[in-house]
Amino acid sequence: MDPLLKSTYDYVLPPELIATHPIEPRDEARLLVYDRKTNTITHTLFKNLFDFLPKDIGVLLNNTKVVKARIFGKKESGGEIEVLLNAPLQENLYSVYIRGKVKQGTLLFFDENLQAEVMELKVDGTRVVAFSQEGKALHTKALFDVLENIGHIPLPPYIKREDTNDDSVDYQTVFAKEQGAVAAPTASLHFTDAMFEELKKRYETHFLTLHVGAGTFKPVEAEHINDHVMHSEIYAIPEQTCTLIESSKHILAVGTTVTRTVEYFARTKEPLGKCDLFLHPHNLPIRVNHLLTNFHLPKSTLIMLVASFVGIEKTLELYEEAVKEKYRFFSYGDAMLII
Repeated sequence: MDPLLKSTYDYVLPPELIATHPIEPRDEARLLVYDRKTNTITHTLFKNLFDFLPKDIGVLLNNTKVVKARIFGKKESGGEIEVLLNAPLQENLYSVYIRGKVKQGTLLFFDENLQAEVMELKVDGTRVVAFSQEGKALHTKALFDVLENIGHIPLPPYIKREDTNDDSVDYQTVFAKEQGAVAAPTASLHFTDAMFEELKKRYETHFLTLHVGAGTFKPVEAEHINDHVMHSEIYAIPEQTCTLIESSKHILAVGTTVTRTVEYFARTKEPLGKCDLFLHPHNLPIRVNHLLTNFHLPKSTLIMLVASFVGIEKTLELYEEAVKEKYRFFSYGDAMLII
């Protein structure tokens, strides 16, 4: 099994195991626990997480908040258009994906007098647009306020349904704070308010912020994974969190976004910036000790990240076990703990 080939990370997933709605309550999701020391697998529920976590560890979470980043509008010609925000660039410029044919200079019109002008067509499929409202440039915070009224929660493409009002709550962590993500840090979706409060009582718990971009769903197109161009995402790490990362204390990263951010900081010592780290079996974690994550798409950078912790063979074995046991997969699905 060649760890540098995309095809190595494939597995068969019955479509009915793709979760389209979350479990209620959140902590009733299932949890597969893999203990590397004993090479054992345990099947349990997320609400029993604390029974398996090592005692003296620090826990890191991503407090990004999903914005209603999917908006529908029209071109000057009257043709319908769909825009998905990706990431802010500078001033009122934004990287977006547009469903519908546009060219440089095309004007797009939305509810509440929101307007966007297409400034640039990028070769990677993204578009650069400038947002304005009633003739005034619209910067990030003001744009997010407008989107809260007219936008839709950007459910992942494999959840083949329209968003509902429930998704505004379900697709948001209970500690979401910093607006800017277009996808949720899904491993954290399993925490209820009560479980989160208990977590803080039992463990040293800190936040970082990584605004998950639409690039997280971008498939790996190159067969040789070293040829894959990793997307970059804006992050910020508070001083207390940096102190924990730089200590000798073992760390549980809740989710792949936390893992990538911590590992990027461990390599660069930069508390602010854009993270484009690609973890895989030829680029192993150097700081994160334990990982809590959901189950990820075949041949994705996320399953490759999991393999950087336990190897390809074990990763595929764990996924085969999860399929056999009918775990629910992807963003609204069940979780896996690697200790």
